[in-house]
Amino acid sequence: MSSPLAIGAVSAVLRNLLDNGIVEQVALGTTVNVTAGAPDLVRLESSEDPPQLNLFLYQVTPNAALRNNDLPSRSTRGERTSNPPLALDLHYLVTAYGRSDFQAEILLGYAMHLLHERPMLDRAAIRRALDPSPLDVSMLPPTFQALAVSDLADQFETLRITPVAMPFDEMSKIWAAIQSHYRPSAAYQVSVVLIDAPKPARSPLPVLTRGLTVHPDLLPPVPTLFGVEPPAKQVVARLGEPVLVNGLRLAGSNHTAVLSHRLLSTPIEITVLPNAAGNSFTLDLPNTVAAQSQFVPGLWGLSLRLMPEGDTQERETNTIALPLAAAPVITADGPLGLVAASAVRGGVPQTVTVTLHTRPQLRLGQRATLALGTSTAEAAPRAVPADPLVFVFPSSLVAGNHWLRLRVDGIDSPLVLRSGAVPAFDNSQQLAVP
Repeated sequence: MSSPLAIGAVSAVLRNLLDNGIVEQVALGTTVNVTAGAPDLVRLESSEDPPQLNLFLYQVTPNAALRNNDLPSRSTRGERTSNPPLALDLHYLVTAYGRSDFQAEILLGYAMHLLHERPMLDRAAIRRALDPSPLDVSMLPPTFQALAVSDLADQFETLRITPVAMPFDEMSKIWAAIQSHYRPSAAYQVSVVLIDAPKPARSPLPVLTRGLTVHPDLLPPVPTLFGVEPPAKQVVARLGEPVLVNGLRLAGSNHTAVLSHRLLSTPIEITVLPNAAGNSFTLDLPNTVAAQSQFVPGLWGLSLRLMPEGDTQERETNTIALPLAAAPVITADGPLGLVAASAVRGGVPQTVTVTLHTRPQLRLGQRATLALGTSTAEAAPRAVPADPLVFVFPSSLVAGNHWLRLRVDGIDSPLVLRSGAVPAFDNSQQLAVP
């Protein structure tokens, strides 16, 4: 693969190709300068200035054939798993400049013929252009020395040079953007440049077997989790509550629920026991003092590690962990104090300040939003996770009882009771505003 220097290396190779080809031509009867810069920088101010051929990279676009390939990806633990290349097409303008009649036309004709005869840049030509042995590369400008290590010749795709029929209005827009006078030009596309920056990645070992037991059905042949059911028909779970997890082929030994979160470098593991049928288990979320600071409100990933029946090695369910929404619980005096939040009206100008704690504790990198009825406010910055959450509402917030909802990373504290015949608001989730 090529390095990020590949774009500059392609321009250098093309300029070398045109320079060598023009030198062999004698029809103009004079020397020709071949450059690779912006057209507005080209100046033929003296009558003695030689004609000039300029190569200008005016656009870089994603390659249409390879742009749908995978992007650089990481596992759920943040480990890099793939290094796909960046595939680009380069778009050039070849422009001829001359002070005498027909010089520009003759020069552009030679350039177009050279590119027509060399529709591909082979590896040998690229190496000769970027490492002009026996010339000492250290004698060349620093930028050219850097291009010598671009690895452009080592990419597995061949560079193809294709003429592009550019409409007049598009050509006019380009020259207007350059803010320079139009000169005879031809457009070309060079494809495809593959830029790769190799970084360490993890690659799993091949799977030797998916289990020793053969199941005569069309269900997944390995232990699999299907869904999570919080208690009382809720869509979120709270610490201290049992969560029912449904699955398949969970029979075996050494069952451990693995809970992962984006803010935790190490997953939390909880021992569980499946039912006799091996199709579900109950996960009891702890509500101890230690759990208040260990867990994080928000979206978790759940999987199960076990030793399946008849197997000799432990396995973990589901390549993609099941989502488990852990809701924040509003408290006031601390992690274990299940009392209402406090609201105070005052200050200049007058505001309504609400102070509360949550269990589990919020990390400093989490976003918290409090809703009182239909009014919302963002939590003020905190110094340490144990500090209370402080929300400031405008004085227009009317006095009285307001329904209370705390949203952390998109997960709301439960406000609606779903266990009855019809949904209803939880009367305990109200805050009196003075």
